[in-house]
Amino acid sequence: MSFMEHCFKTAYSIMDTIKEHQIRSNPQLEPRKVALHTVGCRLNFSETGTIADGFTDRGYEIVNFGEEADVTFINTCTVTDGADSTCRNLIRKAHRSSPDGKIVVAGCYAQMEADKIKQMEGVDLILGTQEKYKVFDYLKEEDEQIVAIDQRNEFWGAATTLSDTHTRAFLKIQDGCNYVCSFCIIPFARGRSRALPIKDAVQKAEEVVSNGFKEIILTGVNIGEYEANTGEKLLDLVKYLNDIPGLERIRLGSVEPNTLYEELVAFMADSPKFMDHFHIPLQTPVDKLLKSMRRKYDQQFYKEKISMVKSYFPSAGIGADMIVGYPGETEKDFLETIDFVTEQPITHFHVFPYSKRQNTTATKLDGHIQHHIKKKRVQILNELGAKKLQAFSESLIGMETEVLWETNDGDIWTGYTSQFTRVYCNSKQNLKNSIETITLNSSHLGNRLQ
Repeated sequence: MSFMEHCFKTAYSIMDTIKEHQIRSNPQLEPRKVALHTVGCRLNFSETGTIADGFTDRGYEIVNFGEEADVTFINTCTVTDGADSTCRNLIRKAHRSSPDGKIVVAGCYAQMEADKIKQMEGVDLILGTQEKYKVFDYLKEEDEQIVAIDQRNEFWGAATTLSDTHTRAFLKIQDGCNYVCSFCIIPFARGRSRALPIKDAVQKAEEVVSNGFKEIILTGVNIGEYEANTGEKLLDLVKYLNDIPGLERIRLGSVEPNTLYEELVAFMADSPKFMDHFHIPLQTPVDKLLKSMRRKYDQQFYKEKISMVKSYFPSAGIGADMIVGYPGETEKDFLETIDFVTEQPITHFHVFPYSKRQNTTATKLDGHIQHHIKKKRVQILNELGAKKLQAFSESLIGMETEVLWETNDGDIWTGYTSQFTRVYCNSKQNLKNSIETITLNSSHLGNRLQ
């Protein structure tokens, strides 16, 4: 960079800083606008919340995605081909709605497919999973396009903030993964496992509660690795969180079955703050496929974990991730999957068709399944999942449970029970972020609301 270029760059930076100060000190000046969109997991949502706070701290007004904005920030996912396609469509939409604004594509898809994103019209910044937290430094740059993909394994804390519209707060306590599952690209995108020490996690949780949130969901790529990263037990962390005044509801995010231990579940069952809802990834119940996937359990082990959870939380809602169409999955294997999830007390599941992911070993396997077969199997499992969720919801009728009311459409309010069952009520009052004890009936499940 020449001396004159350096001077101009410095001048732009100073002008930008002055403008930020003017906006903060003079509310009559029109603030710059930012639109944010998140694709993927709860971990991504917690990170977007923290980044959104950074924008509002700098005088930006947050507008809905799709509205004209000075900056559009897209926090991406790359877990499947479908997620990649969604990200590309969002980039196109952002460029149509804000052709003169800056488009920032950040996160896992940016980390893995920067070269493809560079070719898309309107993209100004491509920031990987580490660099996205430095977006405000890069926004000051005047280069035509910036690509920043860093492989360092720093930990960046994140949580839902007031800039979000969520009532439940996502608190990021862990990132990355040391597992080498044959189908998964996340270790390549997010790096090795690392976590937030208990002291820092509790402080962050207290900040979240001070902002008015009553429920916290602990998130990460693999929160069961918490002790391996920090030397501190996840059980000890939840004990400290349990003692935070004003925090009324706590949930665990997705927990690998081999890391969910009885001492932790027993403590949760003894506390009224912990919700009877668990998300325990399955992927498949077929032992030969689990072995090929390099999962750390077999079908019997998974069944025992589900049974243990239900022994402490008899009315628990249990969710599971599932992959269909993994290489070598036969029709017999798929029927075994249907039988297993039908018989087990899994109340809902997220079904993904297997997708070839760059650098993963599963791409080299024989027996890849045709797209139309995978699509049909996904449809069958989704229909079964909808029936199981409906049956589980109806089984709760007559039960007394607490509901955290979140959003409304006119007089119809939506909230979630402890089991993470979506319920409704009709009220002219403002119920947002209030917790109410109700006895569930069919109208709460939407059966009588028009």
